[in-house]
Amino acid sequence: MIRFIAPLFAFGLLVLIFIKGLDPDRNLNELPSPFLGKEAPQFDLPRVRAPEERLASADYEGEVVLVNFWATWCVGCRQEHDFLMEIARSGVIPIYGIDWRDQRAPALEWLNVLGDPYVASGFDEDATTGIDWGVYGAPETFLIGKDGTVLYKHLGPLSRQTWEAEFLPLIEAERAR
Repeated sequence: MIRFIAPLFAFGLLVLIFIKGLDPDRNLNELPSPFLGKEAPQFDLPRVRAPEERLASADYEGEVVLVNFWATWCVGCRQEHDFLMEIARSGVIPIYGIDWRDQRAPALEWLNVLGDPYVASGFDEDATTGIDWGVYGAPETFLIGKDGTVLYKHLGPLSRQTWEAEFLPLIEAERAR
């Protein structure tokens, strides 16, 4: 009897998983960080532009900042780059970059040709910092509060709509604290 019930139970479980996966109301860009509301992981990386210098999480301590994981091989990173430049020019918030699973020469060319929206970029060639932060793929952008906690995580290219609806209200609320 159990030989027949176990496969039926497994099949029923798979059907439920597929139904949840086909839910048209789910947000495909929503993959919450286990760090939301918790301290962001610490890091200390060589800088992209000056490998003899370091970029560490301590560099933005006490500030509200964006940490943006990017790479030159990433199509979505190219899509969001002009908007990141616009945010940087506005002076609303400092942006720190982490060049993730990339090579230094293309990263330098990228920043020189397209512009550099980052206060500084760390070079995460072996992806250990990305793993520590739970990065699934580039681009990913984290909003970090004054106390070092992760306030928000966005997967995919950053858009004006997401910026205005999600990031700006959180930035204003954090600065008002």
